[in-house]
Amino acid sequence: MLRLEEAAELSVGRAVGFGALAIFVTMAGLAAYPVVALQTGAGLTLLMGAALAVKGWLAPQRSYRRTEVWLMLDPRPAWPPEVAQRLVGGALQAVFYRYARLVVVCAFALWGASLLLRLAG
Repeated sequence: MLRLEEAAELSVGRAVGFGALAIFVTMAGLAAYPVVALQTGAGLTLLMGAALAVKGWLAPQRSYRRTEVWLMLDPRPAWPPEVAQRLVGGALQAVFYRYARLVVVCAFALWGASLLLRLAG
């Protein structure tokens, strides 16, 4: 079970990392306009949080055989298909939801920073 959770963490964490890199590069491109950069970062980060929440909601229904997590498990466990579906889908759902909460907190922090910067003038 620990290998499954580690694989789910690695799979989702890598995707979130690449998304965060794209958001950071976009914000760096807007560095001349700090308030706009922070607001754009907040909006894109909130969009990523929504996408993660939707992926978490759909995770239990997605075929476990078509997930990166299942491909990362080597050797593959000899679980019956219904058990594998429940375990892989549940692990992915938990990790997606955890990252979604973290990303939404970061979005609100970026939004708050843009508000403070705007008020500071």
